[in-house]
Amino acid sequence: MTSLLLQITTGAPADTTALAEGAQAAAETSVSLIDLTLAGGWAMYPLALLSLAAVYIFVERYLTLKKAAKNPEGFNDRIKSMVLAGDINGAKMLCAQTNTPVARMLSKGISRIGNPLKNIETSIENVGKIEISRLERNLAGLATIAGAAPMLGFLGTVTGMIQAFIAIAQAEGSISPKLLSGGIYEAMVTTAAGLIIGLPAYVGYNYLVSKIDNIVHSMEYSSIEFLDLLQEPQL
Repeated sequence: MTSLLLQITTGAPADTTALAEGAQAAAETSVSLIDLTLAGGWAMYPLALLSLAAVYIFVERYLTLKKAAKNPEGFNDRIKSMVLAGDINGAKMLCAQTNTPVARMLSKGISRIGNPLKNIETSIENVGKIEISRLERNLAGLATIAGAAPMLGFLGTVTGMIQAFIAIAQAEGSISPKLLSGGIYEAMVTTAAGLIIGLPAYVGYNYLVSKIDNIVHSMEYSSIEFLDLLQEPQL
């Protein structure tokens, strides 16, 4: 019994030492995010620029679309009431005070009242096309980033693998696993970075497109309602 206790007592420090050495080894082999980023090579620099551009485009478009979608409550009803009452100037002033695509589109239609309905419809459609073009500004750039970032990351991986195999071919004697694994993981960093940039950019692009679709639907509804208003018998 005494010998068993002695074995347990003497074994505990050894186990503790082994655990401490294992934790120290794990800490030494862990790689910080900054070191991992720098290990990616030349491809990480254009990827960083693409990530900054994607963030800028998304934030700028999001704020613009959020502002464009904010029509004052009851805006269409107020325009309808003013036009029916013959207050054309009041309707124009209300549209001028409302900085939205719908307001600018209706303002053009109101300024054409008295002309043939086809001319009014054409003028509204032209303004609508201009407004849609403004809403979609820079979206093509975000879509390009969503597709180009993963491809650029893959290119960095290919070039990194080429360099790793060149180093292996030039190595004399036996090839250490550290040399092989180090070159491979450094090359794979760019693929991971490209996907990390490309996937959010793709999701953000589709989100912005859905918001634009909602705004365009509101513009179409308002224009149809306005054209129907001009054909009412009261006018």
